[in-house]
Amino acid sequence: MTTLKSRHHTSPTRLSATASPRRYGYLLLSALSLGGVVALWALTVRLEVFSPSLLPSPADVVDAAGDMYRQGTLAEDAAASFRRALSGFLVGSALAIVVGTLTGRSRVARVLLEPAIQVVRPIPAIALVPLAILWFGIGEESKLFLTSLGVFFPVWVNTHAGIASTRQDYLRVAACLGAPRHQVFTSVVLPAALPFILTGLRQGIAMSLILIVASEQAGVTEGLGFRLDQARLFSQPDRLFACLLALGIVGALADQVFHRGTRGLVRWATEQS
Repeated sequence: MTTLKSRHHTSPTRLSATASPRRYGYLLLSALSLGGVVALWALTVRLEVFSPSLLPSPADVVDAAGDMYRQGTLAEDAAASFRRALSGFLVGSALAIVVGTLTGRSRVARVLLEPAIQVVRPIPAIALVPLAILWFGIGEESKLFLTSLGVFFPVWVNTHAGIASTRQDYLRVAACLGAPRHQVFTSVVLPAALPFILTGLRQGIAMSLILIVASEQAGVTEGLGFRLDQARLFSQPDRLFACLLALGIVGALADQVFHRGTRGLVRWATEQS
């Protein structure tokens, strides 16, 4: 027993000592990957594979981003886009989780709702921009509608799949133990579906940013989408790439914050970081 106890106490230390170098190694590989992309970009510009009016150098993009930051436009535009994207993400994902739970648990709800969802789902949300403007005008309501609609479908697909694929033996065990329906849902169905739901939400984060940028190119005077369109109109590729870089950073940060904040909820699952 002494041997087993000693082994039990030393194993976490060994695992931690092994994990730390591995983690630093992964961080180094990630940094090298990003550095390689920037080096390839700079080499492409130096070799003049593309015209400077089409592809600015990394240094020019950094200078443009610095100018926009000092002017206050870059941070304000990023904040405006993130605020709109967050609103659409919250509305669309909340509706999707409710509807996905209904279609995943109830055959009647599935028969009633799924055909209409499957017909609308293949239509790109960007194609609905004219309809959104016709219904809601060019204000914030049309942007909320488009973003919510685009977020709804990936979250619904994953929620529906997770709820519907709950293992029957789990449900039978809960029924044999006399658990009421609400307890079966909260203690069995929802935990089993949670990895699916979180995956759908991560996809929804990316979709919300894609759609908000597209919708911001009409009817607004702030936001990364608006600034991208302005850079295109005035032939400012350095500012255009600076906006794209800001959009990528905002999206990557939002994804990582969500992932790291929620992975503890599914620590039991075999999810790769």
